[in-house]
Amino acid sequence: MVTAMAAPILQCISNCPTKLNTGTPRHESPAFPLEPSPYLLSLIPKCTSLRELKQIQAYTIKTHLHNCTTVLTKLINLCTSNPTIASMDHAHRMFDQIPQPDIILFNTMARGYARFDDPLRAILLFSQVLCSGLLPDDYTFSSLLKACAKLKALQEGKQVHCLAVKLGVSDNTYVCPTLINMYTACNDMDAARRVFDKIDEPCIVAYNAIITSCARNSRPNEALALFRELQESGLKPTDVTMLVALSSCALLGALDLGRWIHEYVKKNGFDQYVKVNTALIDMYAKCGSLDDAVSVFRDMPRRDTQAWSAMIVAYATHGHGSQAMSMLEEMKRANVQPDEITFLGILYACSHNGLVEEGYEYFHSMTHEYGIVPSIKHYGCMVDLLGRAGRLEEAYKFINELPIKPTPILWRTLLSSCSSHGNVEMGKQVIQRIFELDDSHGGDYVILSNLCSRNERWDDVNYLRKKMVDKGAVKVPGCSSIEVNNVVHEFFSGEGVDSTSTVLHHALDELVKELKLVGYVPDTSVVYYADIEEEEKEMVLRYHSEKLAITYGLLNTPPGTTIRVVKNLRVCVDCHNAAKFISLIFGRQIILRDVQRFHHFKDGECSCGDYW
Repeated sequence: MVTAMAAPILQCISNCPTKLNTGTPRHESPAFPLEPSPYLLSLIPKCTSLRELKQIQAYTIKTHLHNCTTVLTKLINLCTSNPTIASMDHAHRMFDQIPQPDIILFNTMARGYARFDDPLRAILLFSQVLCSGLLPDDYTFSSLLKACAKLKALQEGKQVHCLAVKLGVSDNTYVCPTLINMYTACNDMDAARRVFDKIDEPCIVAYNAIITSCARNSRPNEALALFRELQESGLKPTDVTMLVALSSCALLGALDLGRWIHEYVKKNGFDQYVKVNTALIDMYAKCGSLDDAVSVFRDMPRRDTQAWSAMIVAYATHGHGSQAMSMLEEMKRANVQPDEITFLGILYACSHNGLVEEGYEYFHSMTHEYGIVPSIKHYGCMVDLLGRAGRLEEAYKFINELPIKPTPILWRTLLSSCSSHGNVEMGKQVIQRIFELDDSHGGDYVILSNLCSRNERWDDVNYLRKKMVDKGAVKVPGCSSIEVNNVVHEFFSGEGVDSTSTVLHHALDELVKELKLVGYVPDTSVVYYADIEEEEKEMVLRYHSEKLAITYGLLNTPPGTTIRVVKNLRVCVDCHNAAKFISLIFGRQIILRDVQRFHHFKDGECSCGDYW
């Protein structure tokens, strides 16, 4: 049966004239090649399925046009524009029919394979092209480098780069950005930066490529420095530039710079883009200014699923679980379909507010009502939900009964809950499951060691410390950052990072004395070294990175100013207690973003209610 769309196409091509180079009647085989009519060629892009394309191809066979390079090029181009397994296989069969395909046809095929989930075929096809003596052009390298990036084929990518240099096209406008993207995808950021630095006059596409690369590889300072360089060059940024600059501010927690970029967005009309507004919501939320995030969301003339999801996640990470759930109901009333990110935010909200039964309901609704297949992150939220609520056995069973193989991060989530609830035996069971998958993560040893030390299980502590050394596992050092006068300052646990460190340490020493006068008692139970004195344990705690950052904020911002700190790890119990006392004594609001959530300290209380 012919489809509704296919019928008119067949009708059209049945009456489609064909030009002969000679006067040969149509019922005889032509002695010379036929020329396709413009009308026939205009029908090919109108095909909406492979079936319709094959019907036109059948007509070309009937009218002896099946070997015409112009027709085949058009047919192959359509097959590769939205590639599928069937369309790419069909395109390759047509490509193989051409005795001497030109480089344009190869580029078309390579583009299709690079876009599809079979980029290796593009590289294999390129080998055949080289053997046939064809000379690659600018577009050839763009498609090949995209294929190498998808495969993370660094060595093959380097070979393609060498060939581009040999042929003199390595600094081409199309080739340079794809070279940067290829090296970035292959985790060679230094090579990506070298490619960019060799460009005499980078275009906006090259700038966007390198700025995006820096942001995605946790180099936000470098990304923002390049953004400033771009502005000084006189080039006009695009919406892509704005997205990456805002994500870099979000990573750093650089609120002042983020606000400046927001003004730039409004002044230059980028606020017409839904994605840019969504990035603004994410930036404000991650920089600790939830009110600004809400303001951007409410001012948006149009909101898509991503914008709603960003707002729900913002409420969830700031501990406003009820607002996150209300936002989901509002989203449904607006007839906007929730996606996996939406439910990730909702499950996160339930987890950080102890709403176990509600969390189960949303989890089942996600799968049964919306047909969303849970990812590792959704399962992780459920484990976290149960673990925080103290339902450790239930969380253990949940992981064991998953339809997919558990990852180390799921077990680590449960290990953190064991530590929070002081369950040593369960912690030891869980860490064995982690070690079966990965025994190189230093944080795992530290969490269980801290748990054992709080329970005076010194033999276990010593065993874990020795095993950690034997395995060469290293704990990620605590790092906290604070933005003051548009400059982001970083501090590492146990040491300062600039000339202010001596002054800063002295100021912190004086601060701790003041805190003790109003009831602060250092919680040395989180220091797992068994062979050091209590005073030494207290000194280890004192110079944690978040305390250094908060002290720097107190010294360098006017009284009453909100102090905003970003930490790369989870805030420890002692720093959490100290921050509450600091907010009370100095009348400061402190907004601390750790790897898990936001903590808003005010008047001696925290927004998390000590449930974190």
